[in-house]
Amino acid sequence: MRKFSSSFVLLALFSGGLKTASAQTASASASVSSPSVSAANSGSRTSMQTIDGIAARIEDDIITESEVRELSAFQELVDGKPKPRNEIIKELADQWIVRGEASLAAFPSPSQADVDRAYQEFVKQFPSPQEFQSRCAAVELTDLAVRRILEHQLFLSRFIDYRFRPAAQVDDAQIQAYYRDEFAPQLTAKKQPVPPLAEVEDTIREVLVQRAINERATKWLDETREHLRIDVVAQGATQ
Repeated sequence: MRKFSSSFVLLALFSGGLKTASAQTASASASVSSPSVSAANSGSRTSMQTIDGIAARIEDDIITESEVRELSAFQELVDGKPKPRNEIIKELADQWIVRGEASLAAFPSPSQADVDRAYQEFVKQFPSPQEFQSRCAAVELTDLAVRRILEHQLFLSRFIDYRFRPAAQVDDAQIQAYYRDEFAPQLTAKKQPVPPLAEVEDTIREVLVQRAINERATKWLDETREHLRIDVVAQGATQ
C-alpha cells in the first residue's frame, strides 16, 4: 500500500498526490481552530477537559489526550504501528504553530469537495474499501475522525506550501544533479528505462521544490518551538 503519512510537513500530500501531510493532524474538534482557545469553542473545550485528559499545555492552550489518541490511531492505520506518545505530542504542537500562522493570514479552509476527494484518494491506498473499514475498526477510528484528520492535514499542508513555496527556488543545475545522481541511478538499479531529462524535468523540479519547502518548514517549526512554553503531562497523571 502506498504510504500516507500522518505528518502534515510531508508536503507531497494533497498538493500533488496523496502522500504526506499531511497535516494532519488531528484535532478533537471538527473545524480548524486558532492556537488559543477561541470564544466560539472555549466552552466546549472547557467541558472536554472534565471528561478528557490534558496531554500537554502549550502557551495558554492545551493538547488533549483524545487528540493524542486519535492521531496515534491514524498513524497506526497508515503504518501499522503508532508513533511514540512524545512524537505525537510534538506533531500536535507543530500543528498548533501552523494553525496560529494560518489564522493570522486568514487562510481559507478546504472545501467539502476537497475533503471528499482527499478521503476517496486515501481509501484507495488500501486493498479494498472493506479492508479500510476493517483496519479503521481495529484501531477504533471512526469514519468521521478520518475525514477530520484529512481535512486538517489538507489545510495545514496547503498553508505550508503557500508560505514557503515562493522562496523554494530550483535552478537547472539542481535539476540536472538530481537527474544524474538520484533519479537515473534509482531507475537503473530497478532495471527500468531512464527517460530523457526533458521528459521528466517538470516532475523533478516539483520534487525539489517540495524538498525545499519541507526543509524550510522544518527549520521554521524547530526554531518556533524553541520559544514556546510546552509542558507535557505524564500519561495518567492527575490534572
